[in-house]
Amino acid sequence: MPGWLRSGALLLAVVGLLASAYLTYEHFTASATLACPEGEVLNCAKVTESRYATFLGLPVALVGLAYFVVVTLLCLPAAWRRPDLDLPRLVLVGVGVLMVFYLVWAELFGIGAICLWCTVIHVATVLMFILLVFGRALAPRR
Repeated sequence: MPGWLRSGALLLAVVGLLASAYLTYEHFTASATLACPEGEVLNCAKVTESRYATFLGLPVALVGLAYFVVVTLLCLPAAWRRPDLDLPRLVLVGVGVLMVFYLVWAELFGIGAICLWCTVIHVATVLMFILLVFGRALAPRR
């Protein structure tokens, strides 16, 4: 996989990690500092306080933080040198994309509002998946 794809995947993983860390902090401090407009459509508080803000009894923000810790570790240079991690990395990010589809559905049809912080995470996850698929297609066959 070309170096720029690896760097791009790591950058996107770190973006997701930072945004997830912020949302986790906001969740556990019940802070009102969510830097997000509170309008009809754009409303982070409405999204992060909805019934969709938990998954299997855990805060989605915390699940996202744990996910991005693992994904970031899998995108570090040392992990790229291990070919046995290529498929697990791709599968994990693919599962993340499925979760993104569910969460976007929840925002649009269940909550009726969009969280900009969540959107950053969603875009980072989908772009990372595209990079990994593209990188896998470019990789020489073993």
